[in-house]
Amino acid sequence: MKNASVWISAMRLRTLPLSVSGIIIASSLAEYNGCFDWKVFILAILTTISLQILSNLANDYGDGIKGTDNENRLGPERAIQSGKITPHMMFEAIKLNILICIVLAFMLIFTAFGSQHFLLTLLFFGLGIGSVIAAVRYTVGGKAYGYRGLGDVFVFLFFGLVSVVGCYVLYAKTIDHVVFLPAITIGLLSVAVLNLNNMRDIKSDLASEKMTLAARLGTKKAKKYHFFLIISAVCISTLFGILYYTSPFNLMYVLVYIPLVIHIKTVKMNTIAKELDPELKKVALSTFFLAILMAVGHLL
Repeated sequence: MKNASVWISAMRLRTLPLSVSGIIIASSLAEYNGCFDWKVFILAILTTISLQILSNLANDYGDGIKGTDNENRLGPERAIQSGKITPHMMFEAIKLNILICIVLAFMLIFTAFGSQHFLLTLLFFGLGIGSVIAAVRYTVGGKAYGYRGLGDVFVFLFFGLVSVVGCYVLYAKTIDHVVFLPAITIGLLSVAVLNLNNMRDIKSDLASEKMTLAARLGTKKAKKYHFFLIISAVCISTLFGILYYTSPFNLMYVLVYIPLVIHIKTVKMNTIAKELDPELKKVALSTFFLAILMAVGHLL
């Protein structure tokens, strides 16, 4: 039981609500347009969660074997860092998780497209493979993109555009202009979560030569970048509400702006890096609830 709790901790379940935010919005848009499918929804959620867990385990492995997770790290203790899980055990778990991701992705694509949409099937197989590679290569390997300041780009693409736009195409077999503003919103807020994590770890990352974008920018500029991400997400989601307005319920999600504004003030006043850690959960949950309220509001 103790060993199971270690693995559950390594999976970092607190990151899962953020990962499914795009699926929730895309599914509500599909329902509104009359092409929602429960089987696609369930498989999309399971596939996304498996990819997020894969990313979390791979990050633990990559940072662990490179020595980035050490006594100077301010965030929660990682599994390999603690010594409770060996690199070999983690590597075996990653291989198993990759297999699970591939099986779920295959089931999702087959359920969505069957044998009638050959080009879309090929495209989504490519996206599936790309998602697995991106999940692993953030910290693993000599050219890990997370160590070169490219994590923000990949998070925006996969948590925002691929998650929302890609999921909608699974339902509708086509792209609709209504998906882009929500996709950008979720992408920006997801990057904000990553940036918070990287701002917290600037000192330890620099010492380990992990050159995240926050480490390259420095604390002052990383904060400005963070404000840009949050404020841009608020503006773009507001634009979505205005352009696609049909009833006051459509704007339910503006309630989430309150914790986001409080969050901006907290980050602005922050001088102790470790105190940024609780803000990660706040932004992640704010993104999740924004997705839910945007989804429900759009359907009412």
